[in-house]
Amino acid sequence: MKRFDMFDLDPAILRGIADMGFEEPSPIQEECIPLVLRGEDVIGQAQTGTGKTAAFGIPVLERIDPRRREVQSLILAPTRELAIQISEEMRKIGRLKRVRTLPIYGGQSIGRQIKALQQGVHVVIGTPGRILDHLRRGTLNLSRVEIMVLDEADEMLDMGFIDDIEAVMKYLPEHRQLLLFSATMPPAIRQLAKKYMRKPRYVTVSRGEVTVPVIEQVYYRVLESNKLEALCRILDSEDIDLAILFCRTKKGVDELAEALQARGYLAGGLHGDLPQQQRDRVMSAFRKKEIELLVATDVAARGIDVGNVSHVINYDIPQDTESYVHRIGRTGRAGRTGVALTLVTPREMKQLRSIEEGIHQRLELREVPSLEEVAEKQQQAWIAQVEETIRSEKDFSLFREMVRELTARHSPETVAVAALYLAFADRLTESADSAYDFGETGAAPGMVRFFVNLGRNANIGPQELVKMISEQAGISAKQVGRINIYDRFSFVEVPKEVAPFVFEALRQSKINGARVNLEPARPRNRS
Repeated sequence: MKRFDMFDLDPAILRGIADMGFEEPSPIQEECIPLVLRGEDVIGQAQTGTGKTAAFGIPVLERIDPRRREVQSLILAPTRELAIQISEEMRKIGRLKRVRTLPIYGGQSIGRQIKALQQGVHVVIGTPGRILDHLRRGTLNLSRVEIMVLDEADEMLDMGFIDDIEAVMKYLPEHRQLLLFSATMPPAIRQLAKKYMRKPRYVTVSRGEVTVPVIEQVYYRVLESNKLEALCRILDSEDIDLAILFCRTKKGVDELAEALQARGYLAGGLHGDLPQQQRDRVMSAFRKKEIELLVATDVAARGIDVGNVSHVINYDIPQDTESYVHRIGRTGRAGRTGVALTLVTPREMKQLRSIEEGIHQRLELREVPSLEEVAEKQQQAWIAQVEETIRSEKDFSLFREMVRELTARHSPETVAVAALYLAFADRLTESADSAYDFGETGAAPGMVRFFVNLGRNANIGPQELVKMISEQAGISAKQVGRINIYDRFSFVEVPKEVAPFVFEALRQSKINGARVNLEPARPRNRS
């Protein structure tokens, strides 16, 4: 096993790396760190999720002299979110060495940024526009910068930052080291490298090395209206040690954390708008297993250094493949196996297929557990709770009187069953199953028959209809039942258990450019 101490790093940096939960260098870190420490210019071709922030962040921090209260490294990033993420990760790794990092971006008070710069900063991470604004105001001095980093250079080009980047380069010393990281290498990036870099060394990490093979990856089809109830059933049927649940927004984190707490789960929320003291308190409780479910946004979860996370649950599907890989990488660490579960609504099937293409792997489909399956799983836990209460030395006198009175009128078994029902029935959420009742549609047993507003007039045949249903609703082509296509409309049958998902996925979709309208069919006239 390769280790970070083979790079001959400052002990304070090594402790910072260990605190982050990094145990061994990723392929890009293994190649980049020695090159950057030797002072060479580097071009790294790698996606998010490969560990590239630490690949340049660790050697940059190693080269910083904390006694010099001046900017010694500048990192440009395309978005404020990425600038904040990089700054946070570098702050944590460089904390014990007392390296000061500062994210600078638009939308934040420039006065506050000027004040922070005046107090002395070693590493500035920012978006090109705001960095250029400070340079023109004379509030940022880059004359002592030794290492410049361009992160996600192709993104910056796509966003039209090329002129700003070149303008910033003019403020840098002639003899400085330049590191460039990009997922793709379009001609404009190559020209930029040729113009500003000296004999750059190329480091390439393929997407295939990003995925984590020891993680079991599963998805569940859920309706938006029943998402929370479906999640609760999944939580109750899984053997969870610690889990991180990802939401798309800060509001979503707050709402889900509160909803889970109200249902009796040990849950806490984590996002960027929470005071630092509260974030520290939630993380401390998670590490100590005082809470089992950590609900977080992508940005807040960045750098979480808890090694024994058994499950990652995508309550909201991630926006792209890189985010998905980043999220699921929070479990299955240090050779342990982990489980990544993703909840997918009808409108998100296309997004799931895009992620599967990106990781070159199909996720396993599982059905949301039924009430019976959840109850069976929970039975042993409930029995253990009852037995633990029996063994405890609590005062049962009040309840003994009630039991004597009840057993005078009913059998002891009936009384015990009713008591257990009162204690545990509310743990079984009944609304995770379909809220839809399509009624009698004239379909074969176990099927639902839908009316589709398009027929031969839209140039559709059975194959096109099956393909559309299969792709958009994520069901097997073999599951699609009988199809009747007429001139101006069609009928199609699908299994009852997936009918709500098919209904939500296909209505208001398009086929051959024509808008689809899907409705439950009326029963056929059997006379």
